[in-house]
Amino acid sequence: MIPRYTRPEMASIWEPQTRFKIWFEIEAHAADALAELGTIPKEAARTVWAKAKNATFDVARIDEIERETKHDVIAFLTHLAEIVGPEARFVHQGMTSSDVLDTCLNVQLTRAADLLLADLDKVLAALKKRAFEHKMTPTIGRSHGIHAEPVTFGLKLAYAYAEFSRAKERLIAARKEVATCAISGAVGTFAQIDPRVEEHVAKAMGLVPEPISTQVIPRDRHAMYFSTLGVIASSVERIAVEIRHMQRTEVLEAEEFFSEGRKGSSAMPHKRNPVLSENLTGLSRMVRAYVTPALENVVLWHERDISHSSAERMMAPDATVTLDFALVRLAGLIDKLLVYPANMQKNLDRLGGLVHSQRVLLALTQKGASREDAYKLVQRNAMPVWRGEGDFLVLLKKDAEVKKYLTDAEIEEQFDLGYHLKHVDTIFKRVFGES
Repeated sequence: MIPRYTRPEMASIWEPQTRFKIWFEIEAHAADALAELGTIPKEAARTVWAKAKNATFDVARIDEIERETKHDVIAFLTHLAEIVGPEARFVHQGMTSSDVLDTCLNVQLTRAADLLLADLDKVLAALKKRAFEHKMTPTIGRSHGIHAEPVTFGLKLAYAYAEFSRAKERLIAARKEVATCAISGAVGTFAQIDPRVEEHVAKAMGLVPEPISTQVIPRDRHAMYFSTLGVIASSVERIAVEIRHMQRTEVLEAEEFFSEGRKGSSAMPHKRNPVLSENLTGLSRMVRAYVTPALENVVLWHERDISHSSAERMMAPDATVTLDFALVRLAGLIDKLLVYPANMQKNLDRLGGLVHSQRVLLALTQKGASREDAYKLVQRNAMPVWRGEGDFLVLLKKDAEVKKYLTDAEIEEQFDLGYHLKHVDTIFKRVFGES
């Protein structure tokens, strides 16, 4: 985790103290269930809670023990015994390390998902606000980077809103899929521990029992989780790239907010660079980078190996912390985005009316011209305008073959900008509902 791109709320989920607290809770809840089943003394379970519930675990001491034992869970249990005393011998009865590690990881991932869902709500709120603000602000639509037909800036934001709404649904599903608990013993057979212990721990930790585990919770669940984060990151980058393009000097239809006193370049005082959007592209790349190891972690030897472990120790905190930062940055970027409707109109007019070429094409076919002939008539008048050699409307009116089908008034009718925007309300209702 890089402090520059880390928010404290998400970072706290992955701190060692938090991890050891969760480990303790898993062990203590398991002890409660074992006590109820008569496997260990009830007094022992009560002592575990009484001695360690409010304890601050000594991370340095656990690290010291691990340097000798070369085993993180054993190091923790040894330190826990130093706190609890003789009754600690009843802790971890019939359990294996993965019961603790995997259940803890899933608790952390669900907590991280809750923060990310809140982040998505911030992004959605910003997008909705600005979309309605610019619902009918006309701008040019582009395909292949080239002027196509008119849209509105509100539609661009509504598109992003719909995309992030899907992202939220996917993350809710991914959270549910990863929210499982395994307290099933060495190879998942419950040979040394009753399945009712797993049920108790799962309920206490806000999870559900894993239907069948080996020594580990199946990693296809985690692959789905990190893949979802990767897709969300791609959505972040998509809108960030759109903003970067719109901020180019030759376009300048929208621009990142530039605060007073901010500097854009150490060499050129005039510069106002889209650094936040560029930063989001970089952060998105990092989140997506963890999708491949998550997919590869699905494949383990037999009931378990630890090839997944080292990857998860890095990817779980890094991917969630990075996406958390990116989403909050994106929400702020959208909320403060500077929008220039006058420049949008200027760019709409830049091609001398060529953006209405399809309307002219269709009007000709409606008047009897074949589609092939209509296309040729429109294109031969469009190409000079493309080269800066005239005005599309004027050229069409001078074309005798075009005039065989359309009057001047009918040609002019095809240049109505409002025609392209007549279904904006319909699209907004589809995206936002009746609000």
